[in-house]
Amino acid sequence: MHLIALALPQEPADGIAGWAADLVDTLGGPGAGLAIALENLFPPLPSEVILPLTGFAAGQGVITLVSALFWTTLGSVVGAAVLYWIGALFARERMHALWGRLPLVKASDLERTEAWFAKHGTKAVFFGRMVPIFRSLISVPAGLERMSMPVFLLLTTLGSLVWNSVLVMAGYWLGDQWDTVETYVGIISKAVLILVVAALVCYLVVRVRSRNSPAQHRRSS
Repeated sequence: MHLIALALPQEPADGIAGWAADLVDTLGGPGAGLAIALENLFPPLPSEVILPLTGFAAGQGVITLVSALFWTTLGSVVGAAVLYWIGALFARERMHALWGRLPLVKASDLERTEAWFAKHGTKAVFFGRMVPIFRSLISVPAGLERMSMPVFLLLTTLGSLVWNSVLVMAGYWLGDQWDTVETYVGIISKAVLILVVAALVCYLVVRVRSRNSPAQHRRSS
């Protein structure tokens, strides 16, 4: 039985759902793992489509539920490890040099961020694996700060297992309504994006005002 034939009629065969379905149909569990590994490396690929679809496939007997959870979690860890090493290879020195060229930022901002990550990095990696948008990005600062690799892999595995299990099981239980998961997770993703943009705007406003204040003070004196 082919997964494409089981997918909802409104899902285009050449869309992301069709692509992921082809991988699972052709490769089984490893295909789902490959799809999720690529999703980690290319965040525009939505896990909220791939994971519930994999759960739906498990519910239809295309793959087993254990295989779905194992391979998707392994794919998450592999993708995260690649991003970790990208961060590690980039190195803190290059990050500081690049940061110093950016307008409206201070070296102290980066230093505070590093201090925060040194103190809360383990929680950030674990919980970050369950937050849309940050799921992939959190691996890069972990590499930059050279978090212990065994610790990083353990936290990434546990956090990914929680996230993957929720979405895979949702697709498994919802059956041919699996695509409703994308709607709800998409709302959360948009909310997170709005909060990030709002925080960035507030940061830039504060920086511009702090830069203009000394100039205004000199003119007034």
